[in-house]
Amino acid sequence: MTAINRRTLLAGAAATGALAATATIAQPDQIEAGSDLTGKSILITGCSSGFGRLMAEDYARKGAKVFATMRNLPRPEADELEALAEAENLDLTVLQIDVMSDEQVESAVAETGRLAGGAIDVLINNAGIGYAGPIEVQDMQATKLIFDTNVYGPHRMARAALPAMRAAKSGLIFNISSQLGRVIVPSAGQYSPTKFALEAMSEAMAYELVPHGIEVCVIEPGGYPTKVWVNRNRLASELKQRMSEERAAAYPALVARMGEEDGTRRTADPMDVPRAIAEIIAMPAGTRPLRRAVHPGNKPQLPINELTAEVQVDWLGQSPFGPWVKAVHGA
Repeated sequence: MTAINRRTLLAGAAATGALAATATIAQPDQIEAGSDLTGKSILITGCSSGFGRLMAEDYARKGAKVFATMRNLPRPEADELEALAEAENLDLTVLQIDVMSDEQVESAVAETGRLAGGAIDVLINNAGIGYAGPIEVQDMQATKLIFDTNVYGPHRMARAALPAMRAAKSGLIFNISSQLGRVIVPSAGQYSPTKFALEAMSEAMAYELVPHGIEVCVIEPGGYPTKVWVNRNRLASELKQRMSEERAAAYPALVARMGEEDGTRRTADPMDVPRAIAEIIAMPAGTRPLRRAVHPGNKPQLPINELTAEVQVDWLGQSPFGPWVKAVHGA
C-alpha cells in the first residue's frame, strides 16, 4: 500500500495542477495495543470516566504528556487520576474544562500550551452526552444542552487549540462521534443530529486545515459498556418529568423506555477506542484516515463513509478545493 502524505500531495498539486489517485487508507478490525506515544502532548476532554479516563491512563503509560480534563473540580475522579499519576510516575496533569464554558476552555488550553512549551500535538474531543426519546419530546432545555456539549464543545476546543497548531504547522484533532453520526435509529433524541453535525464540522475542518499541516480524524464507536448509559438514563428521566402528558401519550412505548436502558449488557472492550486512537496518532503525518469505525461487531456506517468519500472527490476533485479534498481522502 502506498503511503499518502498530504504535504506531498499539495506540493504535487501546486506543480501540476492535478492530483493522481494513489491509494486508500485501510480500516483494520484488529487494533494494535503497543503504540509508543513518547514525546506527544495530548489534551483530552471528558476524562472523569469511560473512554476519556481510559485514554488518559493508557497514553500516559505509553509515554505521552497527558492533560486530562473534566468539569466540576474538585471531584473524586480527579483525585484518583492524580494519585495514579503519582504512584506510577506518569506525566499526567488534571485540569478543569467544562466544554460549554468559553472561559474555562480558553484558560485551560492556554495553560496546556504553557506546560507543554508550545502547541499541543493532539486534541481529543471526547466529552459528550446522550439523550433518549422521540424528537418531539426533546424540549429546548435538552436540545440546547446536547448541542452545546456535543457540537459547540468540540468547536470551542478546536478554536482554542488551533492558533498554536497553525503556528507550529502541525497537529492532530480527534472528534469522538458514533455509528449514530452516520446511521439513525428512532428514539435516540437529538444524539444523532449532534453527531451528524460533528461529522460535517470535522470533515470541513479536515479540508480547510490541509494547508496548515493539521489533520482531523473522526472516531465512530459502536456501543460500549461505559458510564454514558448511566448519564443518559439520568438525563432521560429528568426529561420525562418535564414532558407534557399529551406528548408522552403520543409515543407510549418509546417514552416508557426512556431512562431504562441498560448498557451493561454490552460486552465490547472500551479499550478498543483508546487503542485505535493511539494507533492513528503513531501513523506518519499525512497518512491518517479521516474516519475510523471502531467496534468488533457490525459497522453499518462503513459503506456510507466509502460512498461519501467517493462523492466528495467526484464532486470537488477538479474544483479549486480539489487538492484539499483529495489529500484528505487519499485520492
